[in-house]
Amino acid sequence: MSSDSPVNVDSIKAYLSAARWFGGKGREFEVGEVRRLAVVPPAGEHGRATYVHIVEVRYDDGDTELYQLPLAFYTDPEPRLDHAFVGWWEEPDLGWVHAYDALHDRDAMAGWLQAFESKPEGELRFERLPGHDLDHEAPAALFSGEQSNSTVFYGEDSILKVFRKVTPGVNPDIAIHEVLTEAGSEHVAHLYGWVETDTEDGPLQLAMLQQFLRTATDGWELALTSVRNLFAEADLHADEVGGDFAGESTRLGEALREVHTVLAESFETGTVPASEVAAAMRARLDDAITVVPELEAYVAQLRGAYDALEALGDIEVQRIHADLHLGQTMRTVLGWKLVDFEGEPAKRLSERVLPDSPWRDVAGMMRSFDYAAHAVQRSLAGHDETSAQQRAVRAEEWAARNKQHFLDGYAGGELDGRQGTMLAAYVADKAVYECVYETRNRPAWVSIPLEAVARIGVPS
Repeated sequence: MSSDSPVNVDSIKAYLSAARWFGGKGREFEVGEVRRLAVVPPAGEHGRATYVHIVEVRYDDGDTELYQLPLAFYTDPEPRLDHAFVGWWEEPDLGWVHAYDALHDRDAMAGWLQAFESKPEGELRFERLPGHDLDHEAPAALFSGEQSNSTVFYGEDSILKVFRKVTPGVNPDIAIHEVLTEAGSEHVAHLYGWVETDTEDGPLQLAMLQQFLRTATDGWELALTSVRNLFAEADLHADEVGGDFAGESTRLGEALREVHTVLAESFETGTVPASEVAAAMRARLDDAITVVPELEAYVAQLRGAYDALEALGDIEVQRIHADLHLGQTMRTVLGWKLVDFEGEPAKRLSERVLPDSPWRDVAGMMRSFDYAAHAVQRSLAGHDETSAQQRAVRAEEWAARNKQHFLDGYAGGELDGRQGTMLAAYVADKAVYECVYETRNRPAWVSIPLEAVARIGVPS
């Protein structure tokens, strides 16, 4: 990295604190070193250079994190970018500047797309995979719905996912998309390229360029629509409603199976003692009880699920998605796509790239179906209370139907005893995690995972 940048550290801290993608909200922190990593040249006569900065965040508890903050500088205020204003300070070569988050600036982001073709000299490498000709005239527009990262659309040709929190090492989102793209998988948006630089600790990967999915619809929203359709038909069952989701659930299970197959062929696989996995689950349960005392009532059945897992001996592990739910899926006219292979954001990169059981992904989807049904049920609370019990029954019917169809698609039929034992343990582990999350973030929702925990029985 290059020398220290003259940026206003107080302004940087204020901008980070308010940014949707900043992961340190609620924690006391200071901004440490701010390094100017590189400059992305402007594209065309009216383009704007991007000054890529890496910001060190130091938390009071001793943790540190790195965040990427690309900046665009203007001599005079730029009203169209008021919402992305970071601060103003004096630059040695430019004088006093107004600094804006470059991801919001279409003139600056045009330079990133152009750089994949021009390959400018400097600290950054703009790597490309063959097979797609980029539309360099496509206008840049920031997607407003992203949270942990930032996504820039280039017309309907491609998208650039810019990682905000960065860690030296190969980003699993890039690594997995590269493998699936080269294998010709139809269940991901194909990877076109990525941006990286070198550090003493390995590559620092900053962004990835992907296929734009023109006909994509968010899987979570599709599921919610299906549940609403069921609730609107008082006298019909889930399999009788026009918006029945079961066929899509089957196809989604098939898509996950195919992705897992490619990942097993392309990355390291192996086995781990089931006793170690079960021990980690028990430890998480013990920690969770201190946050959610209500879990104490279900300790016997939860530990029973973990004990049954331990009795399996060794379990197979491989590279997986590791944070899979309906919100990480997109439905297109060509089928289901899986997105965001970064793994659980709260885990360190070294943990996120470790092989794990594919049943963790399956369990994540099972819990997501349950959430979809009960999220709609909760949204109607207080309306027509006489029908509340009926909605609860129908929510459970929808969830059970779609979970079964998803499993049929994934496993190709009924689960055997070993598969059922692994799934039960991973579902239990996921539900315990959800209890902690909801207690800390949405206490009114904790009943959803608690009810799931109550349904968990000891596998035979």
